[in-house]
Amino acid sequence: MTSPIRLVLADDQELVRLGFRMVLDAQADMTVVAEVGTGADAVRAAAAPGGCDVVLMDIRMPVMDGIEATRKIAASGSTAKVLILTTFDLDEYVYAGLQAGASGFLLKDAGPAELLAGIRAVHSGEAVVAPTATRRLLERFMPTLPASGPAGEQAKEKLRVLTERETEVLTAIAQGRTNSEIAQQLWLAEATVKTHVSHLLAKLNARDRVQLVVLAYDAGLVRPQP
Repeated sequence: MTSPIRLVLADDQELVRLGFRMVLDAQADMTVVAEVGTGADAVRAAAAPGGCDVVLMDIRMPVMDGIEATRKIAASGSTAKVLILTTFDLDEYVYAGLQAGASGFLLKDAGPAELLAGIRAVHSGEAVVAPTATRRLLERFMPTLPASGPAGEQAKEKLRVLTERETEVLTAIAQGRTNSEIAQQLWLAEATVKTHVSHLLAKLNARDRVQLVVLAYDAGLVRPQP
């Protein structure tokens, strides 16, 4: 029998945690191993004996915010995936959270089905948001960020290791295209596109597809449409 997905709920509002837990406890393939109200406690919970698989991470928390907590979990080498929790208006710090190592984001008012599907997807290594949703998120916040700087220069340097074809695939990913759409656009078999995506993840040391998009925008490979 497959082990259940071990979850940590990190939110400083007890009622929010209670709402999530009611949904999660009803799932045979999930178990909540810890509830915490600060980012610092989230980091400790992710590193606890037995660990966890997925952290549902609020952004605004006392002691240590969710972005710094995400950064520390990612830097620790933990296998735990982090899902940023945000409001309907898309918190301006979500982008920073993705840069810090989060595997995606969920809206706090997402329905139970969307919440559960998101958790299962990120646990299996997939992006928790659709490519088009990722694009909308970045297009909203990229215009407020500097077009260049240390992060941009570092991203450009990383991209130098890519082949011309890999760069084309990365550009298409950042434009919000699915693997099948990329295959049609570049006249490739979908299996070949999947291989290129795997190479991109390995070469760029990216955790998932969302991180590839962030890196492409950082490097200026693509820019938001007006």
